Amino acid sequence: MVLNDNNKSLSVKQEENKCSLSIRKRSRVPGVMITQYVEELPPGCTTPDFIRKPIALNLQEGKLAFFKAVVNGNPAPEVSWGRNKGDISNSTKYVSRYDEKNGEYILEIPNVDSDQADTYKCLVINPFGKAVCTAALNVIEVGFKKREPVPKNDPEEFRKMLKKRVVKRKQKQTKEGEIDPMFWEVLLCAAKKDYERICLEYGVTDFRWMLRKLNQKKKEREAEQSKYVEKVHSMKQIEVKTDGTAEFELDMKLKDPNSKILLYKDGEMLDYGDGTDDSKKHNMQKFGETYLFSIRDVGQEDAGLYQVDVEEANMFSTSLTLPDVEFNGILKDTKVVEGQDAAFECTLSDPVPQITWCANDISIEHGDKYDVTVSEDKQVHKLTVKNCSKDDKGVYTAIAGLRSSQGTLVVEDDPNARGKSADEQARRLAEEKDRLQRENEEAARRAQAEQDEADRRAQVEQDKSARRAQAERDKVARKALEEQDEAARKAQEEQDEAARKAQAEQDEAARKAQAERDEAARRAKAEREAAEMMAAMAAGNGGRQNGSAGDGNEGDGTGKNRKGGDGTLRDDKGDGLDLDGSGGNGSGDKRKKRARVDELLHNSIIDHGVCFLNGLSDTTANVGKSAELSCKLSSEDKTGLWYKDGKRLDSKDGITLVKDGAHHKLIIHDCQERDAGKYKFEAEGRKSEATLTVEDPPKIDADAFSKFSKSVIVKVGENASFKLQFSGKEPIKIQWFKEDEEFLQGHGVKIEKSSDHTRLLLTKCQRKDTREIKIKIKNEFATIEATSKLIVLDRPTPPQGPVEIVESTLSAIEFKWRPPKDDGGCPVTNYNLERQQLGRNTWTKIGDIPGQPTYRDRNIDCGRKYCYRIRAKNSEGFSDVITTSDIAAGNLAFPGSPAPPKIVSAFKDCINLAWLPPSNTRGGNLIGYNLEKRKKGSNLWSQVNAKDDPIRDKIYAVKDVIEGAEYEFRVIAINTCGPGQPSGPSECAIARDPKKPPGKVKDLRIDGSSYTSLSLSWTKPTEVKGEEDEAKGYFVEIRPAEQVEWSRYNTNAVIQTSLTVVGLKSMAMYWVRVIATNEGGEGLPQSFDNYIIAMPPPVKPKFTDKKMKSFMVVKAGNTVRVSVSFEASPLPDITWLKDGVPIAKHVTITSFEKGSQLFIYTSELSDTGLYMVNLKNMVGQDTFAIEIRVTDDPKPPGPVELEQNVHGSVTLSWTPSPDEKRDNHLHYMVMKRDSVKQTWRTVVDRLFNNKFTVINILPGREYSFRVFAKNDIGLSEPSVSPVWGTTKQREKFTYSVPVLRTLDFQAAPKFIVPLKLHNAPPGYECYMSCAATGNPTPHITWYHNNVSLNTNPNYYITNVCGVCSLLILRVGPKDMGEYKVVAENPLGHDECSTKLIVKE
Repeated sequence: MVLNDNNKSLSVKQEENKCSLSIRKRSRVPGVMITQYVEELPPGCTTPDFIRKPIALNLQEGKLAFFKAVVNGNPAPEVSWGRNKGDISNSTKYVSRYDEKNGEYILEIPNVDSDQADTYKCLVINPFGKAVCTAALNVIEVGFKKREPVPKNDPEEFRKMLKKRVVKRKQKQTKEGEIDPMFWEVLLCAAKKDYERICLEYGVTDFRWMLRKLNQKKKEREAEQSKYVEKVHSMKQIEVKTDGTAEFELDMKLKDPNSKILLYKDGEMLDYGDGTDDSKKHNMQKFGETYLFSIRDVGQEDAGLYQVDVEEANMFSTSLTLPDVEFNGILKDTKVVEGQDAAFECTLSDPVPQITWCANDISIEHGDKYDVTVSEDKQVHKLTVKNCSKDDKGVYTAIAGLRSSQGTLVVEDDPNARGKSADEQARRLAEEKDRLQRENEEAARRAQAEQDEADRRAQVEQDKSARRAQAERDKVARKALEEQDEAARKAQEEQDEAARKAQAEQDEAARKAQAERDEAARRAKAEREAAEMMAAMAAGNGGRQNGSAGDGNEGDGTGKNRKGGDGTLRDDKGDGLDLDGSGGNGSGDKRKKRARVDELLHNSIIDHGVCFLNGLSDTTANVGKSAELSCKLSSEDKTGLWYKDGKRLDSKDGITLVKDGAHHKLIIHDCQERDAGKYKFEAEGRKSEATLTVEDPPKIDADAFSKFSKSVIVKVGENASFKLQFSGKEPIKIQWFKEDEEFLQGHGVKIEKSSDHTRLLLTKCQRKDTREIKIKIKNEFATIEATSKLIVLDRPTPPQGPVEIVESTLSAIEFKWRPPKDDGGCPVTNYNLERQQLGRNTWTKIGDIPGQPTYRDRNIDCGRKYCYRIRAKNSEGFSDVITTSDIAAGNLAFPGSPAPPKIVSAFKDCINLAWLPPSNTRGGNLIGYNLEKRKKGSNLWSQVNAKDDPIRDKIYAVKDVIEGAEYEFRVIAINTCGPGQPSGPSECAIARDPKKPPGKVKDLRIDGSSYTSLSLSWTKPTEVKGEEDEAKGYFVEIRPAEQVEWSRYNTNAVIQTSLTVVGLKSMAMYWVRVIATNEGGEGLPQSFDNYIIAMPPPVKPKFTDKKMKSFMVVKAGNTVRVSVSFEASPLPDITWLKDGVPIAKHVTITSFEKGSQLFIYTSELSDTGLYMVNLKNMVGQDTFAIEIRVTDDPKPPGPVELEQNVHGSVTLSWTPSPDEKRDNHLHYMVMKRDSVKQTWRTVVDRLFNNKFTVINILPGREYSFRVFAKNDIGLSEPSVSPVWGTTKQREKFTYSVPVLRTLDFQAAPKFIVPLKLHNAPPGYECYMSCAATGNPTPHITWYHNNVSLNTNPNYYITNVCGVCSLLILRVGPKDMGEYKVVAENPLGHDECSTKLIVKE
């Protein structure tokens, strides 16, 4: 009986009849719990277990989620799926299936939604037990969270919504496949240590791309922030505090203290207080440059993205997540001794990636002092306080969402540390002294560096001050003279202006006085008339009950004198104001009015005052130009006053005030800098303000600009000077350029600058300096440019060759050349020639000839050769010479052969030809041509034209032909020396009437395609007599989709009706057409209706190797190679993932057309995991997963201890192997040997604990035990126990022991069962075995073609009780050859070999 004490927990629910039993035990796979229903399993039966459990997923909305599990158990278990908060009975949302190929149970969730985020569990059951594991599904919402609708039956919430209008930002809509914008907002303000967690939450796997994009967005954000703040730093993410508030903060220095600071939640602007009003939900408090934002009484509705903006620039973003979880396991109070570690642990109801830990209400993070860990299922969170001291005691809080749990830490004095306190205190004092010494030295060094830097800056400032003082003195002296002239001019102007202003004020005062008198008289008259009218109407004919209004005879019908024609009172514009409520029409007719019984009351006319219809606008003007400010009032009668910077303005000093009805204008005729400022117009208490900005950009006088634009012409070696006067506000930056290259002060360049002019001096100019000269003048307002040109005159360069001989005859030599490349800046006037006869030493001067580059020499001797020298001449002198080659005069030089003649047209009685003259006439003039012909196949040429009558033109019609015969032609050129060589023969021409072009080809189709080729076929066009003749060949033309011109694929017509086009670009789009042709020309093209893509027929990605392994064990340090074969068209995108994330850098992926390979040169333990390869193209996708386990030879367990608790049994216990913690497949095997049998026998295997009880221990025998650690690679070295022996109680028996002879059981190795010959087809397994004996047990080594296989992971080698076996998983051609087994021990060795043949 095997007792598994540590790894099994017996939970027996024993009722009266002991009817049920439940045993819980741990699985080899972490996170799986197994429950066994029976106490002892029948032989060959096992409880269910997971080989590979489902993994947690983080996906965006709309993606496909799937959980996969591989299980085992005997009998085969049943698998079911479930979730914690809901059911999965809806078959449209949840699909469960079994993949027979990979042996996987799969739960698919298509188009995953945020409501489906939950913890899913997989339940595996058979008659002997069950196994359960869970996996979390986190769904990332696309875009910001939507606000839940307010319930209709809650009036309080509805009133809150109606309370105010909220301003929302415009959020970009996220398309499927795009990254959520919220991801970048959170990432930009997060710490680097949180990047990986945030990427997993939002499903981002390409970290390199993320970092590149993040750096780019950081630069863009910093550019936006720099408009409003000087710096932003010390940003702290939002955290929920123990008092139920949430806080986050940042430090920023504003450029403008009045800038608006805005707070948004999920794009919605929030109203916040300053922290003094307890009723405010959101508050902001400022401490220096620190801005602290807080949220009171945090609830579930407060979760979301919070953003802080300054004006329009975002400064900080932080996300508040409040998971709805409960604490299944709360924190417990902990008491530790000073110097020890303290641990707090809590368990949540649902997975949460990260929670907040607080110590005495202060948040803490993972670091040197605190160690924060989270379990694999994200439900167990642990805080470890390292090396506790008295300062660490207090209350520790775990906050998850809106829930919290607290535990108290008590730190007691260490009783063993009292003797060490003095030494420890001395050590700490020494360390503190060293630290203070280092800080003092560092402070002294920094102070010295700052002093040196201050001295250097002071010296620089002193030098700058001296230069500025000198410049200022010069400037003051210059300005003093200018101001003296200006003062005199202004004095005269002020005197004139004062006289003019006095006269204007006198006239204005008289006008105003007269206007006031007129206005007073008008108002008095109007009031008197109104009073009389009212009295007359009130005291009218009281006897008439229908009392009519006064007749209209009092008015004149025109509305003058403030009376209407019907007796109504009118204003100045003649509009009638009826005293009885009716309007007058000014006609003077008597009209009945409704009767009034009561006394009439005085009408009160309400005057709402004047207002601005158009206010003043900010204006910008240049110095010396006019500027105008204007506004419009609601009344034309109202006047107003103008002010500048609080001072009233009048029409003087170059300022004109204009009133045009309701329009009021202020015109400044000659703007100066003093005119800049804030202007205000005020009318009856209403004001309008605007700012006038006066700019003084650089300006160039028109005469100076015209003078500068003229080209400067100098001779080589002379100096060139450019000078330009300008004006503008200083400081002014001046730059000189030659074309686009800036002139720098230095060798040959001198630049002078002042406040009103600049000068450029170029010394010793060369011809190469001829180019455009440009100047840029810039100040804070504008930049102006001016352009001139420098021309440097020089001698021309030599004439250009080669010299071409036009004629070389008995009477003359004529030749020509090309003009000089550079004429030196002025035109070439003449060419100077000299001649030398071959064989003489003297040159004869011919003289100057006009500027045409040609010369004809008639003074020659027949048969002589001449050489000529040519110089170009301009106003600066002669160029260097060019010398011709020797030219012969009068030698026989026959012309060269022309090109073969071309067939222009052919008829049954005539063939028309044309040709070109020979390229080389050999110096003589052409007289004409001879034309010859021959029939095809004949060698006899006959002349077509008469012998003494050469053809003058280069065309000819041959009429001496026979219908249906085929001819060839050639041409011979004739000059004054005679006929030259004949040309090559022309193309064959048949004497017959022209044919008609063929029609379109039929049934154009595609027979096959690949990534680089396209196979076409078609049917020849139908022959229509008299319209379309028979096709003799075909051309194929192609055109890429992005181009507009067709290109002909075959230069020569093909006869067959099929053609394969090669050399195409993979996945490119092409238009294709076919053209038929014959002697009559080309027919119309036939093309496809749509473009064609260069690719094979579409094929969905599919893995073709059905025997690919889904599990692999590799020894650490060995090479890992995983190859997959597939078929797909077009080529798919291949993605390799390890445990759902991109693979590491040291893993090499090689992809090719039909497969892909994963290669790890030197494997490590960290390479263990689930590798997935995904193939995806436009047709579909396919996925294959393989689990790779990298492990090493296990280390042996510790010493074995023996203990007897029950008679007849012994309990073994040992220290675990060091590899047990990092290898969950590690188990133990126990072997025993007694003193009688002397052979080792396995007692138990696959033992997962460190204790085992061996039964059937017989008294009187000695037992030895060995414990091996075992994993997927093999066994470790054994850990041997002490000898165990018991005494058997027997009666006394006397026996004489005979003298025995000692037997020697040692023997050399020997194979008792040899290897057999093997024939195996490729791709199948091959199993070889043999048996060997020997004592001591021999060491077995396998060889393939004399190469050892014991360390090769591609072969599975075992040796059990002398039976040696080798397994080749997949036989290939490389496995053919000789296989040999060598057995060795100290007494000798033996060999056995065989051959493996791989069938084709």
